[in-house]
Amino acid sequence: MQPAATTHLNTPLAVVAGLTAPVLKMLAGEGFDTVESLLMYFPARHEDRRRMEFKGFSPSETAVCHHVRIVKTKVLRFGRRGGVFEATVEGAVQNPMHQQLTLRWFNMIYMQRALAVDMELIVYGKIKEGKTRLMMDHPEYEIIAGGEDDEGGAGIHTGRMVPVYRLRGGLKQKPLRVAVWRVLQNFDLSAVPDLLPAPKVGGEFAGLSRGRVIGDFHYPAEQQNLDLARRYLALEEFYIMQLRVLRRRRQFLQHGGTAHLAEGALLGKFVSALPFEFTEAQRRCLEEIRGDMALPSPMNRLLHGDVGSGKTVVALAAALLAIESGYQAALMAPTQILAEQHFQNARKWLEPLGVRVVLRTGERTEDGFTTVDAENPELSLGKSLNPSVLSVSSVVGPQLFIGTHALLYDSVSMPRLGLAVIDEQHKFGVAQRARLIAHGRAPDVLVMTATPIPRTLKLTLYGDLDVSTIDERPKERGKTITAVRTVKKLDEVTKFVLKQIEGGRQCFIVYPLIDESEKLDAGAAKAGFAEWTKKLAPHVVGLMHGRMDGAEKESVMRGFRAGEIKALVSTTVIEVGVDVPNATVMLVFNAERFGLAQIHQLRGRIGRGAHTSYAVLFVPEKDAEAKERLRILEESSDGFVIAEEDLRRRGPGDVLGHAQSGQAPLQFGEMLADTRLLTLARRLAERTLSGDGELKKPGHAALRSLVGEGDAPVGMMQ
Repeated sequence: MQPAATTHLNTPLAVVAGLTAPVLKMLAGEGFDTVESLLMYFPARHEDRRRMEFKGFSPSETAVCHHVRIVKTKVLRFGRRGGVFEATVEGAVQNPMHQQLTLRWFNMIYMQRALAVDMELIVYGKIKEGKTRLMMDHPEYEIIAGGEDDEGGAGIHTGRMVPVYRLRGGLKQKPLRVAVWRVLQNFDLSAVPDLLPAPKVGGEFAGLSRGRVIGDFHYPAEQQNLDLARRYLALEEFYIMQLRVLRRRRQFLQHGGTAHLAEGALLGKFVSALPFEFTEAQRRCLEEIRGDMALPSPMNRLLHGDVGSGKTVVALAAALLAIESGYQAALMAPTQILAEQHFQNARKWLEPLGVRVVLRTGERTEDGFTTVDAENPELSLGKSLNPSVLSVSSVVGPQLFIGTHALLYDSVSMPRLGLAVIDEQHKFGVAQRARLIAHGRAPDVLVMTATPIPRTLKLTLYGDLDVSTIDERPKERGKTITAVRTVKKLDEVTKFVLKQIEGGRQCFIVYPLIDESEKLDAGAAKAGFAEWTKKLAPHVVGLMHGRMDGAEKESVMRGFRAGEIKALVSTTVIEVGVDVPNATVMLVFNAERFGLAQIHQLRGRIGRGAHTSYAVLFVPEKDAEAKERLRILEESSDGFVIAEEDLRRRGPGDVLGHAQSGQAPLQFGEMLADTRLLTLARRLAERTLSGDGELKKPGHAALRSLVGEGDAPVGMMQ
């Protein structure tokens, strides 16, 4: 059949031969109205339904494919409407023992109008054993002889590598599969424009085109065709992401920034007054930041370091460079607890230098200075101001703003914002980061994260940033010992916790849930709090979780920091930034429910003082898989190694979701562990933009529409 007006991707599905009115209505109801919309709805998986060598029927744990002939049919009715349609079949090609199989469809007695004796079918499903017969319930089938299949015909649903789509709304598997098949049969795939650069990529992708790959991804002839198609489409998707990232970097650098040329007198006083020495890694990162800030183009840098590596003090040092240059600085944290912790540290370290610090959160505003102008409180000056600081600063009022997302909406403006620091930046979306930066005129931007980032994610999520990595822990920090245990060891662990508390230490006890659940077999913080209050009596036990308001959480944390609360029962709300050096023990219940990187973040709350710390991860007795997966946490304290393993095992999760990257989630995100594929995508994107930075060439029209729209997906893989 010749293509019928289907040589363009925007061709309406209504003109595609073979698509019936009911099918078109079903597709339209879910937003499929063009050839492109349907072809880009990629299968979630495939089933291999090719193995049909008949060796008899037998019970199976997995679905099997058979070529059969119907020898008998009947309907068993119960009630006025209920019933079962049964078709007894035997092997169509050979069946020397005359073995039979019963196909059953419950509450589908209308099947008697579709299937009849002597029809030959290809059936696919699991065979189970009854008392006197073998049965296959609700099999997928195709009529290949003796009748007419109104759902596609032979070779679509069985006897091949068959696509399985994730259904939504009114979609049904067989008609959706048929619709894609009809489009592929009636559409000239060579008309699909390529997105990857020409000449074609060499190596494993040599000679491939986008059209051919799309066809192979839906209906591959062999597994190797499917694997290659998946890799090609992943490369294409990573290529488009890299184009966006690299263009964003170019555009950022084109904004006129300000050179912050501080002499460093304030920074020198700060560093010399600290009760500890910078590590070599901290010094190196600060020099990289200082070099960026001295340039007339705006800094766009990621400060990346494992838990407890000392990122915050480096960020405060950078803030002093902006302040000494006569500008303001802002540090935005994702939680009120973390913002208040940064505020307390900033007051302790910076107020003696005369720096004016202010806290802004959704529930609390506090000035880190005391002399207040009643008419203009935002222009307040601190009593402890050092005249030498004032002489180098043209800022009147607060010089360092610390807060949560409240900084984005606060009426207090930051007209001379020279540096925006965003802590645990993955907790904020692209739009939120942009709104903070908009307070100034192309300020320098420093984003921080303690989440260990595999190299592949640096190329994707952070590809537009320069990266500074603190890969060294402060010498004064104690080591952390991690052990995986079952709940059978709880009494033994409880005695150990009591011994630690009686020795003056403190403990975190972490649960995955706030309340107990009938649906989930997992520990809950509220129930755990009651239990541990009894176990650890007379020592004080605290409770903290995400449904408590900010004042309650701060009150609990204040008591824990002060040592009044000896054990804190919590959910993962303590995952980020909580700093209590005296806490040396952490118990994590149902550790199998957490990712490796998340547990590594959690255990980063201990080991922050000079004492040896202990993390105990509880898993179910019979969960051998969890014990094996968590073993790496016993063996390694290197967050980067752990992150790579987590990425390999779990995939990227939402780290590349719309809020973080400003675009739709990756369809082929499971391939983010493939460094070679991502590196190739980066190289191709750099080559494309070096020759056509604005993608204005005619051959880049399709690319321009995708790259120019920040949340335009490459396809619609569900």
